[in-house]
Amino acid sequence: MEFLPLPKLSRGDGSIAVANPHSRYYHSFRHPLFIRHHNPITSIHFAPSKPHRFAITSSSRLLVYAPRTGKVIKTITRFKDTARGAEIRKDGKLIVAGGDEGIVQVFDINSRAILRTMKGHEQSVHVTRFSPNNTEIGSASDDGTVRLWDIPSQTCLQTFDGHTDYVRSLVFNPNNPSLLLSGSYDSTIKLWDVRTGKAEITMSHGSNLSVEDVLLFPTGGSNVALSAGGPILRVWDLAMAGGKCVRALSNHQKTISCMTFDGGARRVLTGGLDQMVKVYDVEDWKVVHTMRYPAPIMSLAVSPDDTHIAAGMSDGTLSLRRRDPKASELASSNLQNTALKSGAYEYFADFENIFGTGHVKDKSAATKGREERVIGAVDELRVESVKRKKLRPYDKFLKEFKYGAALDAVMENNIRPATAFALIQELVYRDGLRSALSGRDDVTLEPILRFLYKYIADYRFGQMASEVMDVVLDLYSLVLGQSALIDDIIRKTKSRVTGELRFQQELLALNGALDMVLAQAALG
Repeated sequence: MEFLPLPKLSRGDGSIAVANPHSRYYHSFRHPLFIRHHNPITSIHFAPSKPHRFAITSSSRLLVYAPRTGKVIKTITRFKDTARGAEIRKDGKLIVAGGDEGIVQVFDINSRAILRTMKGHEQSVHVTRFSPNNTEIGSASDDGTVRLWDIPSQTCLQTFDGHTDYVRSLVFNPNNPSLLLSGSYDSTIKLWDVRTGKAEITMSHGSNLSVEDVLLFPTGGSNVALSAGGPILRVWDLAMAGGKCVRALSNHQKTISCMTFDGGARRVLTGGLDQMVKVYDVEDWKVVHTMRYPAPIMSLAVSPDDTHIAAGMSDGTLSLRRRDPKASELASSNLQNTALKSGAYEYFADFENIFGTGHVKDKSAATKGREERVIGAVDELRVESVKRKKLRPYDKFLKEFKYGAALDAVMENNIRPATAFALIQELVYRDGLRSALSGRDDVTLEPILRFLYKYIADYRFGQMASEVMDVVLDLYSLVLGQSALIDDIIRKTKSRVTGELRFQQELLALNGALDMVLAQAALG
């Protein structure tokens, strides 16, 4: 059985917490880049195709950024008023945007030319979406309508009139372009069918809660929808009659203004006016990570390859977080690209799980001139080689039951106190603390006493440090007075503990006086 490394001590109350893999993953998004604009960032969207450029709208401009460099590569200024709701088509060639002018415009990304202009909305258009068939566009407006446009003819194919207030969110069903989901400030979410022109399902997000954003899962038949309004995130099952709310989550302190999936739709990220971004695991809908930003979040997006997180704020700040993909991710991506370029039929068969005997041959440059490596089908057994993590010195000593050496190893200056106290607690669990402290002379006992003196008044570790000090005094009380160095440290520790107790007594007296004042104020 493999030896488990020492778990980390999360707090000074004696509790041990196992590191959250989701938090570790999102902590890998380093290299934050902050770009200032003069106006709020009203929308952000990453291109589905590589190199996954992203478009933002701010004031009367639409800007396209290169994610790796954070540089603007295209600027479109064909708006007379505020631009909103930009989206890049999945082939990366066209971009659509609305705005406060009430028109929908389609641009060529390379030439920045206006290809189509569609008029019909009477008020601001906050959302524009390309249909999965790439020939139609959906738009939502403050005039309370949702419209479906035909790109080649620039005509309105359908107008949906069911909402009674601003419509600020819209999304196509990725598996059925005839279905659209919209959310409105009238607190309702509607599922529209283009074939009938009516709302097939109407759901209430909650009284007086304006719906700011909606999402549809890209997998699983797209029968699961999300809606955000006020501080509440709701999960809907559209397969049930009339749509049923299966989850209602309230983890934000203020309104949730936007939300998005990560690249694999395994997590949902929500941004709010409380300056927080919450990450939910879709398996149990628990918050697995939280990110704080310097201003309220207005827009949020994650790149399809999960390497960039972009957030737009109300003060005009664009935040771009980046992580470097692991070698395993790059290898998997290169293998898929190789199969795609070679047109391997077996790759598509195995990828779609249509046939159980599909094989993929790795024809990368590393295997040229040698026998091609064959990857088995999905029903074959493959034994993966797992690289073991290198143990730290104190873990090695724990593994060998050398408790004294393990305690000495965490007394080094470069070891965090939380790690040292986690090891001390592990020694308590193993009933090895006394043996780790026994049999020491003044030279080997000094680092431990200095460590306890340093943290015995620390609110995080004070209780555990005082318990360890009790064990030390019990073991060495008979030999005290033989070393001036040890006696001096113990004398200083006693003085620090006395001062801390005096301070705590003063705080208790002050607390009692405040209670009396507050009680008198309540009676008066």
